[in-house]
Amino acid sequence: MNSPNPQDSADSAVICSAKGCRAPAIWVLAWNNPKLHTPDRRKTWLACEEHREHLSQFLGVRGFLKDVVTLAEWEASAAGR
Repeated sequence: MNSPNPQDSADSAVICSAKGCRAPAIWVLAWNNPKLHTPDRRKTWLACEEHREHLSQFLGVRGFLKDVVTLAEWEASAAGR
């Protein structure tokens, strides 16, 4: 999956994590699998507007979805750490 990292070079586009999608990502879906990860660990999937709901539902039905924020909000919070 793509990792939203504000330190990435500006010319590397951040794309949606949906299979086969090459659209720019707008959303960050933060999740964790409690069987594999500590409670504070957050993995991320990126989503375009079209795939945000589908990817959120996929993670949600498994109890993995923790948060959905815009990519801009995610980058701003990462910069503030």
